[in-house]
Amino acid sequence: MAKKEIRKVRVPVPEREPLKRIKDFKEVKIGYSPQLAVEEAKRCLQCPHSPCVDACPVNVPIPQFIKLIAEGKFVEAARKIKEENIMPSVCGRVCPQEIQCEGACVVGKVGDPVAIGALEAFAGDHEASVGYEKFEIKEKSGKRVAVVGSGPAGIACAADLLKYGHEVVIFEALHEPGGVLIYGIPEFRLPNGTVQRELEFLKEMGAEIRLNFVVGKTATIYELLEEFDAVFIGSGAGLPYLLNVEGINLNGIYSANEFLTRVNLMRAYEFPEYDTPVFAGKRLAVIGGGNTAMDVARTAVRLPDTEEVYVVYRRSEKEMPARVEEVRHAKEEGVIFKTLTSPLRFVGEEGWVKGIECIKMELSEPDESGRRKPVPIPGSEFILEVDSVVIAIGQGPNPVVVDGVKEIRRGKKGEIIVDPETFMTDLPGVFAGGDAIRGGSTVIVAMGDGRKAAKSIHKYLTQGYNSSSTK
Repeated sequence: MAKKEIRKVRVPVPEREPLKRIKDFKEVKIGYSPQLAVEEAKRCLQCPHSPCVDACPVNVPIPQFIKLIAEGKFVEAARKIKEENIMPSVCGRVCPQEIQCEGACVVGKVGDPVAIGALEAFAGDHEASVGYEKFEIKEKSGKRVAVVGSGPAGIACAADLLKYGHEVVIFEALHEPGGVLIYGIPEFRLPNGTVQRELEFLKEMGAEIRLNFVVGKTATIYELLEEFDAVFIGSGAGLPYLLNVEGINLNGIYSANEFLTRVNLMRAYEFPEYDTPVFAGKRLAVIGGGNTAMDVARTAVRLPDTEEVYVVYRRSEKEMPARVEEVRHAKEEGVIFKTLTSPLRFVGEEGWVKGIECIKMELSEPDESGRRKPVPIPGSEFILEVDSVVIAIGQGPNPVVVDGVKEIRRGKKGEIIVDPETFMTDLPGVFAGGDAIRGGSTVIVAMGDGRKAAKSIHKYLTQGYNSSSTK
């Protein structure tokens, strides 16, 4: 049999033009049409050993769903994905595919890897357009589980628990469900409507979601254990890290969490229609080089008053942790990158930030780990004039949820300590996963934790507890 000829170049995903898209918050990617999706799907080699599946934290059956798309069976493709991941439209948009499934794609060894993420989003969107098919739910077990947090880990855990037949109540501290998917990711990258659509599917499966309920304040973990048979903590990482430098308390300096929550969830970009102002001024600088920093910068260029938006990052662009695609989009939209630059202090005037004293950096020779450290260049200090600053250097777990719960251990950065196999804490019946145990990761890794924890919770509920019952 003749070998299949590999098309090395992927079918581009249509996008809106930069000069048009920075005038609003509508989604940047237009997405594949059915014709383009079929064309791209046919590039998949259908590898029998499927390294792409092994590289996916929730093991989506990638070759199978892509084969269905290639055959024009779009609804069937979405339902194949949802056997392992109930949020194809979300994950297809925000997963770092280039270091996960697409990073392992065999086609990528000779050309562009298959556009797995774009195909996943296409399949999810297509099924939504024709109507969801409900999962088969097992007979009710009579067991009840409290899920703390309605972000990726909580959603994935809840979905699997519902499939097992358990009753699930999700507790969300904010006034809308979705966690970081809603407050932390801008509309132009992940429309809130897409998240809400997939959350509606979860509710149709039987999940109850209680909003404005702060576990740790409204009720403690101990009180939840009186009402429920088990608890899963998927409360994410809502505690921002800030710089310990002079001037950090000046007005006009935000954490990335506050800035993005105001703009995304509380619709500050629609002020005064929505009563949530956010001051950015003409010149805004973002400190950091991750995906959150790119989200802030690209949000800022869309605000009506900003004229210049900077990204200040102490290493080179090559070391930036942000996705290559996000950096490209930011550059296309006019964001100015100040790499190999580190802030020393914030300069204020009448209580408001007016500038950042920065110093230029250079990279050292590689150390034993091969990593090159940024080193200040003496005498290279300069002032970057700004009207506002957003700190985007990471975040840790919110301590409120487990404050006062002495049986639950926490690490140096506040992360909840769990058994790495079962995801159970030292308090029997209480499990945790996602950013609450990692301090900041990706949507799909959090979902993988949620699914593994759900499996352990099911064993705990059906087999009882002993030291090895959930392993």
